[in-house]
Amino acid sequence: MASEEAAVTMVNYYTTATPHVRNQPIYIQFSNHRELKTDNLPNQGRVQAALQAVNTAAVHSGNMASGGEGGLLAPGQSPVLRIIVENLFYPVSLEVLHQIFSKFGTVLKIITFTKNNQFQALLQFNDALIAHHAKVALDGQNIYNACCTLRIEFSKLTSLNVKYNNDKSRDFTRLDLPSGDQQATMDPGMAFGAPGIMSSPYPGAPGFTPTLGFTQPGLSMQTMPGALGPLTLQGSVGRMALHGMTPPGVHAVLLVSNLNPESVTPHSLFILFGVYGDVHRVKILFNKKENALIQMADSTQAQLAMSHLNGQRLHGKVIRVTVSKHQTVQLPREGQEDQGLTKDFSGSALHRFKKPGSKNFQNIFPPSATLHLSNIPPSITDDMLKDLFAGMGYTVKAFKFFQKDRKMALIQLGSVEEAIQALIDLHNHELGDNHHLRVSFSKSTI
Repeated sequence: MASEEAAVTMVNYYTTATPHVRNQPIYIQFSNHRELKTDNLPNQGRVQAALQAVNTAAVHSGNMASGGEGGLLAPGQSPVLRIIVENLFYPVSLEVLHQIFSKFGTVLKIITFTKNNQFQALLQFNDALIAHHAKVALDGQNIYNACCTLRIEFSKLTSLNVKYNNDKSRDFTRLDLPSGDQQATMDPGMAFGAPGIMSSPYPGAPGFTPTLGFTQPGLSMQTMPGALGPLTLQGSVGRMALHGMTPPGVHAVLLVSNLNPESVTPHSLFILFGVYGDVHRVKILFNKKENALIQMADSTQAQLAMSHLNGQRLHGKVIRVTVSKHQTVQLPREGQEDQGLTKDFSGSALHRFKKPGSKNFQNIFPPSATLHLSNIPPSITDDMLKDLFAGMGYTVKAFKFFQKDRKMALIQLGSVEEAIQALIDLHNHELGDNHHLRVSFSKSTI
């Protein structure tokens, strides 16, 4: 710093207002060094470039705060984002969007609507630079595991004109707006920074869901009505896993009906439903063995399993999968007759999704006749794998190893029903060399 007085002023200021760089908190304290020596000439250019970048960013931040353009932002980047939610397994509300995007700065207004059978929203920040950071961080991420994907682009609008505060639109700077019965409208002509548009200094406007405090690492969100739990932004590219975030009105227990009572076992249901989430408990009903209760790790995984497996054929019968009214699967009491129909798998080593940010979340596909095989040891040939499936009665139509990685392969069977049964039979099959075969459904064909 230029002087000790300036350093003291800076430390005192940032003690009460923690600065953030790329959404990471920065902590500032005094050093034991009285000065920095920069006599290493080869590094001088880099030092000067760094100082220039810092100064440019500071000037740019000042310009953006006053409504200026230029600096780090490309022309046409406004404080208004257009958001499309793809793969919409669960309803996404205005409040959910507000919670997620408030992590980056003050959200002034939100308008939600449906267009081309897609849920969309327009969201206005108080600053175009904040909108830029939010777009970079959230574009392509998922609100819930493996679904509700955010697609974000800059809007041509520079501001939103919200007429009503309701579940479809909201102006967080205007508490006096009526609820109304009509859709909110947009006025492209209203310029950002016009009179009457100002950001609230408070974390959340009274009467509305407050802006939530986020900490690092990841996004952590306070619990709110609707059972929204902590959010965690995983480090994996293109993935937002909001662990604990429960979609409204969905339990984690599924009721599976029209099972084949002669063939079904708790283990077979554990393996099949485990493709779409971690199965904690399975109970085949004692007096009605064509029905079973399956408790998943959370309601997101339960919804995924239901959407992919309802209507599939298992053991020659078309199964039905619905959400159960039960919130948990009860284990039998000591001494109670059960015939092995209830199993607790909560500690199983075969859970596919127990590691946060697991790549398995990126490879969830509907049942298909083509299976993806992995964890194949070098000693195993294509004929050996084809013989393994054929020897268990399955029709092998095609097979190929991955060119770049012979630990993985695709195998195409005679039907989807065959592939479902083969996955149940051969997932975790011992191949030798301490390798167990991993089997999942593939989106590809051979």
